[in-house]
Amino acid sequence: MSESAQADHEPTTVNVSEPWTLAYWARRLEVPTEQIEAAVKAVGHEPAKVAAHLGKPWPFHSNGIV
Repeated sequence: MSESAQADHEPTTVNVSEPWTLAYWARRLEVPTEQIEAAVKAVGHEPAKVAAHLGKPWPFHSNGIV
């Protein structure tokens, strides 16, 4: 998938209320679910802020290793 196609389908908020959405963000940012929950609690649901809190660039481009 190209970067632009991925960006077109990127969620606009980090939803941690459902197990599957929490798992998505943990995989997307390559961190444990607990870190996603803590980041959202600290900075809110905006992906760029969550990524920055976790020390990740945004948009975050994975190296493909999970």
